[in-house]
Amino acid sequence: MFDIIAGLEKPDFGFVKIGGKDFTGKTGRVSYMHQKDLLFPWYSILKNVCLPLLVKGRSLKEARETAMPYFQTFGLDGFEKKYPAQLSGGMRQRAALLRTFLFADDIMLLDEPFGSLDAITRHKMQMWLLEILEKIKASILFITHDIDEAIFLSDRIYLLSKRPAVVKKIFDVKISRPRDNKVFVSPEFIKIKEEIMNNLD
Repeated sequence: MFDIIAGLEKPDFGFVKIGGKDFTGKTGRVSYMHQKDLLFPWYSILKNVCLPLLVKGRSLKEARETAMPYFQTFGLDGFEKKYPAQLSGGMRQRAALLRTFLFADDIMLLDEPFGSLDAITRHKMQMWLLEILEKIKASILFITHDIDEAIFLSDRIYLLSKRPAVVKKIFDVKISRPRDNKVFVSPEFIKIKEEIMNNLD
């Protein structure tokens, strides 16, 4: 599904429309981040996050000037000259998210971005992502197999069936923001989780 939205594959039927324009089979409109950070180990963090801008034809100087102000927003201030091997898993994911954001800042496809992290780091990244969303106002499509993560982060959840996957049910998450750890034991959270579990194959 993400490959189709990103224009990497064409659907058997239907189309992809963004802002009223047809982007079916067209790449370069949305940003796409996979589970692994895919940072180049031989590039500094600054040069890694600048790559989307360089691909779009910006000079290295222009790319750096565009990226630098976001290092503080994404919690990477002071790590510009570091290399991926010098960063923790969570910090590398932050760098990968910044790179993704710089490619297209309004629609981001995140394919289990926290799936490879340990439980504590994963929760910290979830909290951090909610904070970031308050600042960047992007629309994010987020794939996860973790029900708690889906409820905690989302405004709407699409539950997919087994292959061939179809949308089995849609859940609107009407939990107020900002959200904190109390959400996990709230009646609203427990109710949605129960409904989702009752609809699993």
